[in-house]
Amino acid sequence: MQGTVTKSMGLWYLVEGADGESYNCRLKGKFKLENKKISNPVAVGDKVTLLEDEGNAEAWIISEILPRENYIIRTSPKKKGHGHIIASNIDLAIVIATVANPRTSLGFIDRFLVTAEAFRIPAMILCNKIDLLSAEELAGLKEKMKEYEVLGYQTGFISALNPKDIAALKEILHNQTTLISGHSGVGKSTVVNQLIPEAEQKTSEISDFSEKGTHTTTFAERFKVAENSYIIDTPGIKELGLAEIEKDELSHYFPELRQLLGQCKFNNCTHTHEPGCAIAAAYEAGEISQSRYDSYLSMLMGDDNRR
Repeated sequence: MQGTVTKSMGLWYLVEGADGESYNCRLKGKFKLENKKISNPVAVGDKVTLLEDEGNAEAWIISEILPRENYIIRTSPKKKGHGHIIASNIDLAIVIATVANPRTSLGFIDRFLVTAEAFRIPAMILCNKIDLLSAEELAGLKEKMKEYEVLGYQTGFISALNPKDIAALKEILHNQTTLISGHSGVGKSTVVNQLIPEAEQKTSEISDFSEKGTHTTTFAERFKVAENSYIIDTPGIKELGLAEIEKDELSHYFPELRQLLGQCKFNNCTHTHEPGCAIAAAYEAGEISQSRYDSYLSMLMGDDNRR
């Protein structure tokens, strides 16, 4: 039987089978020896093949992980030198951002967008808690988001407690699988619970099967919004370390830099100090924003994303 991984609970996984039922599953041992640079061989969103567990009538075994269409990955917060797949097989990736309490840095947003670009996943910036902003602050936020809109990114402005905003968000989520991510405290859980009221109850349940509880602090979980519409809720991310992106490829994942590639004097231009650099010239001419160029330099140098 085939199914889709909807939740990870450490050594156990919940998989929604083709029949719509949920199955408690464990991983076949051999997968633990593969993908040595990945801390989690199975991710929420994975399409898998299941076999009955002969040693446990209540459980199934994940015998095969089917090829992924795409995935969002970060550096593992626990295993140095490893990547951690946040979720796979995604149609849209949304980063929820707030101006304050907490402040979402532009560097964090840019890292999220670069990660989505690297795996060809459409991305959206969803600004939450706008009810807490003054008219002047909201106008400034919308002006800043225009920089992303001209690059092809969708932006949105909501209060998670406003039913009209949630209804509009449901339209965006229609008929696709959407990853929702962001810092802890940006209102991600509130958004999810407004979209799917029963999700709050589900995330607080204790799994008698695993006897370890359904902790949501480490792993993502998939919820059904409507027929053929799903969201993958992720734990709050403090820092988003880039994984599987080489430095000489980084400029390819900034749309405004990508369109100038091939116009530099040197083929191996890093766009930092070289003479005849088309990207540096565009930046000096104001055609590339200060914050975006700073983000590029920060990622290139391997700095963190707190600015």
